[in-house]
Amino acid sequence: MKRGFYTIMSAQFFSSLADNALFVAAVQLLRSGGAPEWQQAALVPMFALFYVVLAPFVGAFADALPKGQVMLYSNTIKIVGCVMMLFGTHPLMAYAIVGLGAAAYSPAKYGILTELLPASQLVKANGWIEGLTIASIILGVLLGGQLVGPMVSGYLLSFDLPLLDTGIATAPEAAISVLILVYIVAAWFNTRIPKTGVPMRPLPNRLVSLLPDFWTCNMRLWRDRLGQISLGTTTLFWGVSGNLRFIVLAWASAALGYSVTQASALVGVVAIGTAVGAVAASLRMRLDQATLVLPLGIGMGVLVILLNFITNVWVAAPFLVLLGGLGGFLVVPMNALLQHRGHNLMGAGRSIAVQNFNEQACILGLGAFYSLSTGMGLSAFGAITVFGVVVAGFMWLIKRWHERNCREHAADIANLLEIARHDNLHG
Repeated sequence: MKRGFYTIMSAQFFSSLADNALFVAAVQLLRSGGAPEWQQAALVPMFALFYVVLAPFVGAFADALPKGQVMLYSNTIKIVGCVMMLFGTHPLMAYAIVGLGAAAYSPAKYGILTELLPASQLVKANGWIEGLTIASIILGVLLGGQLVGPMVSGYLLSFDLPLLDTGIATAPEAAISVLILVYIVAAWFNTRIPKTGVPMRPLPNRLVSLLPDFWTCNMRLWRDRLGQISLGTTTLFWGVSGNLRFIVLAWASAALGYSVTQASALVGVVAIGTAVGAVAASLRMRLDQATLVLPLGIGMGVLVILLNFITNVWVAAPFLVLLGGLGGFLVVPMNALLQHRGHNLMGAGRSIAVQNFNEQACILGLGAFYSLSTGMGLSAFGAITVFGVVVAGFMWLIKRWHERNCREHAADIANLLEIARHDNLHG
């Protein structure tokens, strides 16, 4: 890999680390303030809100400037959201601002891969960056759980700055103040990302003109024979995975009687499996083999449903590792295939924005459904059953659709294989 790839990975690691730790801190902030359960569940869709609203614009923005610069601006927005949460803004609103930064960040961090690396290295690059992202989820959730726990928070709150009253008096506030520093580290790495030399695509004079352009890009991916398979799979995977992060917290509280700090460790366990699966996929899978992983999605749905029957943490831990592993092995080749098709059809930034729009719209829709259902009395066990059925059912439909169009897909896959061979021969 080129040297710039490792700088991108470092920037992504620290930014994602802070995102996930902040989620746990925000949950604890709401719980300590006596907020109802539905508000805690609403953190997930609020984070996804700007991914959906700004999707027509962030991809074009990522293509109009050097992507390292876009990532720096985005991290600055995340810091603003943290400061707002720290000084009294409602956690749902402040977390939405952090989501705004993440929405602008994502097209740049993935789009730069297609500018920096040849197609033959995309699966490997995605495996490593997804594996590192999952590692940051593991450590971020664990970090957030420890920062709001009594031992670390007590140590942090014991600090007194001379001649300065910060007003930080609770464990979640102390955690957020530490996470601002983590975002600053990520921003420093953003300044070290090299320019790729790819020509910029200037923003139009009238931004509203991006709406029909975005809609055209969206339809182009959905109508592409391989694009629709990969987009449908990643949309469903991230839609469920995004909400499963909170559902595991709720399930651990209901089934095991765990606190936020204890339950955050189980969310990390799922992420460990996902990291292993992502790295394994990067080592074993090629771009032309991407559609072979579709049956794993059905298995994921079945495992989610079986989670309802587990009441022992020693059974739950390896079970959650397996669940995460299937997801990691599924999503890496699908992500690489989607990036490759999108880059060829419309450009890296726009294709990632389309992908984010669909995935985050799924997170937003499922999260709003879960939050509403929780307000109406749906238990964590009921939510897990619904999510499992959705995953297994839709993955079965996607698999059947692929098999029905297998002859047409075979020609596209053969073309991908030829491209990969060409890249290997000519560097």
